[in-house]
Amino acid sequence: MRRPTVLIAVLGLLVAACGPVGQPRTLVPVEPAQRPMPANAGVTEQLPDEDDVPEEGAEQDCGDPAASLPPGGTDVPDGSTMDEIIERDRLIVGVDQNTHLFGFRDPTTGELEGFDIDIARELADALLGDPDKVQFTAVSVADRIPALTEGAVDVVVFMMTMNCERREHIDFSSVYYVAGQRVLVREDSDYSSLADLGGEPVCAPRGSTSSVNVDAADPRPELVEVDSISDCLVLLQQGQVEAISTDDTILAGMAEQDPTTEIVGEPISSEPYGIGIPKGNEDMVRYVNAFLEELREQRWSQLYATWLEPALGPAEPPEPTYR
Repeated sequence: MRRPTVLIAVLGLLVAACGPVGQPRTLVPVEPAQRPMPANAGVTEQLPDEDDVPEEGAEQDCGDPAASLPPGGTDVPDGSTMDEIIERDRLIVGVDQNTHLFGFRDPTTGELEGFDIDIARELADALLGDPDKVQFTAVSVADRIPALTEGAVDVVVFMMTMNCERREHIDFSSVYYVAGQRVLVREDSDYSSLADLGGEPVCAPRGSTSSVNVDAADPRPELVEVDSISDCLVLLQQGQVEAISTDDTILAGMAEQDPTTEIVGEPISSEPYGIGIPKGNEDMVRYVNAFLEELREQRWSQLYATWLEPALGPAEPPEPTYR
């Protein structure tokens, strides 16, 4: 009978593995798992000062950045930019696909929807007689201007604030919406404005005026930049940032998606949105401005009521200014 010997040997191995009887075991410390950051998301120590990075031929002041060329009517001359689009038989538009209410994919149909999407369809209808003759090209915030300068799209309809720096590279239509930058936080937080977030991580889309405003805030938050604004909501939900600061139009869509969040503070800026157009295409600028004049009179209020009024309350079409 060898079983008692085998049993004793096994018990001896277990005692050796567990250490001497009566002495505490030494456990290997377990580090908590770090939540992964979205692709290309990260802390920006400080944005470059525009005054320290002058561009050759750059103008210091463009006057009113929201002032556009006067409308030129909706007739299409031969050889014009609009005539080339008609020959192609489709309008190519750079848009967002990640911002609820403005430009997003319906999870059921997979179709792009939103306020900006409908404006792009209205423009296609005005120029080509069919709102479906539009080819949407999804771009990031940082890629809006390159899409225009490289000729990848005819126009960009993507919550694009008109400012002097951007006017050095592209042209803009007249204003079609005015937003204001605010802050989104968790409902159970104690933050009431951007001023409360000094030193705390705050998310904003890379290449946006929102990032510039967060970077310039005093006291300065820790700026976390992302390529897609929807990544900011993920970071807030995971506790990797304390707040999101960007246009209230975008934040309203996020608050609707996640009722545990809320918008706080007064607007820290005014953000006039214009349709981006390649530099030098003045005929297209004048055509789009004529289109927007008609849109404000006939369809703007209906589009606003469909997409934005439930979240942002009533509003009137913005008054355009012309040079």
